[in-house]
Amino acid sequence: MDWLNIDLGAQPEIVQRMAGYGLQGWEIAKGWALSPAAWSQFGLLIVAFVLAWWLTRRLRPVLSRLLTPPAEQTHILATARRFLLMFVPLLLPLLAYVLIGIGEQITRSIFGSGAVIAFGKRLFLFLAARILVREIITDPFLKLLGRYILIPVAALYALGLLDVAILRLSETTVGIGNITFSLMALIRGAIAGSILFWLGRWSNDQTGSYIERQEEMRPATKQLAAKAAELMIFGIAFLLLMNIMGIPLTSLAVLGGAIGVGLGFGLQKIAANYISGVILLLEGQATVGDYVELDNGEAGTIVKTTARAMILETFDGRWIVVPNEDFITTRVINYSDQGSANRIEVDFSVSYDTDINKVPAIIEAAVATHPGVLDSPEPPDCELRGFGESGVDFGVEFWVNGIDDGKNKYASDVLFLIWNALRDHDIEIPYPHRVIEMRNAKES
Repeated sequence: MDWLNIDLGAQPEIVQRMAGYGLQGWEIAKGWALSPAAWSQFGLLIVAFVLAWWLTRRLRPVLSRLLTPPAEQTHILATARRFLLMFVPLLLPLLAYVLIGIGEQITRSIFGSGAVIAFGKRLFLFLAARILVREIITDPFLKLLGRYILIPVAALYALGLLDVAILRLSETTVGIGNITFSLMALIRGAIAGSILFWLGRWSNDQTGSYIERQEEMRPATKQLAAKAAELMIFGIAFLLLMNIMGIPLTSLAVLGGAIGVGLGFGLQKIAANYISGVILLLEGQATVGDYVELDNGEAGTIVKTTARAMILETFDGRWIVVPNEDFITTRVINYSDQGSANRIEVDFSVSYDTDINKVPAIIEAAVATHPGVLDSPEPPDCELRGFGESGVDFGVEFWVNGIDDGKNKYASDVLFLIWNALRDHDIEIPYPHRVIEMRNAKES
C-alpha cells in the first residue's frame, strides 16, 4: 500500500512515533488475519464468551438469592453477604477470563502461540474494570479515581501499551529546586496518596463509630480515643506514602525543623489551642453536652469539639467558637459537669398580714412535688430573706439534675407551684403600696 511508503523524516517526532505504533499495529493485525493459529484463537474467544454468558445467566440468579440476607439481619455474616453481592455484575467478564485462560493453554500447546488469546484476556479485564467503576463503586472519590485512573490504565494494558507508557513516564523528569522526580514517581505518589488517605478517612470513621458505641466509656475518654486513633491512622498513612514515593524519612529532618520554627513564631496560638484541647480531653473538665459560662458572660452548651476550638450553642441558636486555650487560662463555669446536680433559687414575697411561720412548710411541700426537684444533696429549703417595702421577702432553694436552660423550665415551674400553693392557703402576694401625705397650705 502506497501510504506505507510515505517518508516521515520531515514530520515532527510525535507524528513519527505515532506512525511507528500504527505500522506495528498493522503488521500485527495482518499477521493475525493470515494466521490459522490466530483464527483458531478468535474462535476460542467467541466460544469462551458465549459459554461465560450462558453460565452467567444460570448462576447470577442463584448467587443473588444466596447472597441476599433478610433485611432485618445486621450481623457480620449478613454484612459480608451484602458486600459479596455487590460484585455479582463482575461474573461475566471474570468467567470469560477464566475460560479464555483455559483456551490459551490449549492453543499454546497446539500452535505455540497465544497472542490473540492474551489480548482477549486483557480486553475482558478492561471490561471488568469498567463494570467495577460504573456499577459497583458508589463512593464519589473512588469513582473519580476509577474513571480517570483505573479505566485508562486498563485500556493501555488491554492494548499492550502500558509498559511503553510507564517507560516514557519514568524517563521524563521534573525538578523542584535540587530535587528531581520522574513523572511516574509523581503519578504513583498521587495515586497512592489518594488511596491511602481515603482508606485513612474510612478507617477513622469506622473507628470513631466503634468508639462512640462504647457506652461504658466517659464522653471525654471517647473523644480522646477517637483523636488518638485519627493521629495514628493518618500518621501511618503518611509514613507509607513516603516509603512508596521512595523519600527517606531522614530527609524530613529539615522540614521538621522548619515546622518547629513556624510553630515557635507564627503558629504558637494554634499549637497552644491544640495542646489545650488534649489537656481538656485528658482531664474531662468540659466535653460535649456540658453547659458552660465563660469569663466574659457568654454561655451555651458545648455541641462540638475540634483540635483548635470548642463550639458552644446558645439558647437563641447562635454558635460561638471558643479557642481551647480560653478553657485553660480563663475562668469557666461548668453547670453540667457530666450530670452533677445544680442548685437554683427562686424569690417571692407575701403580705405583712400573713403568718410567716407557716410559709416555709407550705412552699417546701409544694416545690417537692415537682418531678425534677431532688431530695439529695438537700430537699427544697425555704428561707426568710428580709422585710421589704411592700411585703415579706422569701426565697426557696432546690436542687435539680440539670440546668434551667429553657428546655428545662425549673424556675418557671416552681413559680407556678408557689403561686398555686399560696392561693390555696389564702396567702396574699403583695403589690407595691405607696402612702401619699397631703398637707394643707398654711392659713394666712
